[in-house]
Amino acid sequence: MKRVVVTGIGMINALGLEKESAFRDICAGKTGVDKITFFDANEFPVQIAAEVRGFDPLSVVKDAKEIKKMDRFIQLGLKAASEAMQDAKFEKFDAYSFGVSSAAGIGGLPNIEKNSVACVTRGPRKVSPFFIPSSLVNMLGGMVSINHNLKGPNLSSVTACAASTHAICEAVKSIMIGEASKMLVVGAESAICEIGIAGFAAMKALSNRNDDPSTASRPFDKGRNGFVMGEGAAALVLEDYEEAKERGAKIYGEIIGFGESGDAYHITSPTLDGPLRAMTKAYEMAGRPIIDYINAHGTSTPVNDSNETKALKTLFNNQVPPVSSTKGQTGHCLGAAGAIEAVISLMAMRDGVMPPTINQIEKDEDCDLDYVPNVARKADLNVVMSNSFGFGGTNGSIIFKKVN
Repeated sequence: MKRVVVTGIGMINALGLEKESAFRDICAGKTGVDKITFFDANEFPVQIAAEVRGFDPLSVVKDAKEIKKMDRFIQLGLKAASEAMQDAKFEKFDAYSFGVSSAAGIGGLPNIEKNSVACVTRGPRKVSPFFIPSSLVNMLGGMVSINHNLKGPNLSSVTACAASTHAICEAVKSIMIGEASKMLVVGAESAICEIGIAGFAAMKALSNRNDDPSTASRPFDKGRNGFVMGEGAAALVLEDYEEAKERGAKIYGEIIGFGESGDAYHITSPTLDGPLRAMTKAYEMAGRPIIDYINAHGTSTPVNDSNETKALKTLFNNQVPPVSSTKGQTGHCLGAAGAIEAVISLMAMRDGVMPPTINQIEKDEDCDLDYVPNVARKADLNVVMSNSFGFGGTNGSIIFKKVN
């Protein structure tokens, strides 16, 4: 099997419009969570989210007429993909062996909402001809492939909050078996709209700390009461190691292990078994290395955080390395979370720093690991793990190693 490395990364989220500023603020313990501005949320039970502010779609879509053909999640994905491709510094490449693996959990929900309202209130003729193509999850990969002339495999993962971790796994498999020599992975999500907030709020999944947005997301803290929805995107350029080395590419890390599993248990409540098996598969594939840091799924929900803690303690026989969740900073970006957190993990390894879990206010006896509380920590990181778990009982875990 071919070795697979990461040679380019890009990221946009509520902390920054590009990877460096976003990562700097994540490590500084800042948060992008604030009052919702995208719509009037005063009558909603949840009025907070982590919005990407100041993003101009014309920064990546040069023709204003094209913007209406794509929902915001696609626009954000194009931004991250462009940054990753620029970062990879290709002088040339074979388009036919360069593929795309894209992901979102929900896709064009704002456009679905907008056109549904138009159809019901104003009639079917008021539905946009771009409604369907602008909303499809796989159109993210379609638009990215068009923008960068990538004619290899064009794949799409729609597995809730594990989607973009699974997209990374699919891309790795494609390179390992020789289906492609390079893959651009893009995960994106933008579901902060009336129906998105109302739907998750109805499930009691969201934090309702409307008067204190900055501390609403509290992964692993005793007072956690739900996640805060975020939006954003991230992209990773994956390459066959030998080709990357031959062209003198900068290598962020090698993907040495990944694991996927299903709970087969409940549509929203996790099991210990499912996440544990995904992590175990990744760990065994990687050769059971010493892991220096784990970027947890860590949603700030009562069940997930205690469950993930138990799974980690089981896997590492109670000798768990430092763990942090960066969702207190970025919000939970749903299907984009895995890609965003993979990029964060790679940058943490690059810079030798473990991002903090912010809003660690009161210890929970069920969450008793080292969560790098509140303040980032310098450390020599050679191997890092990133976890993602989704509704429907779908799980993914991935392990990166520094290439010396």
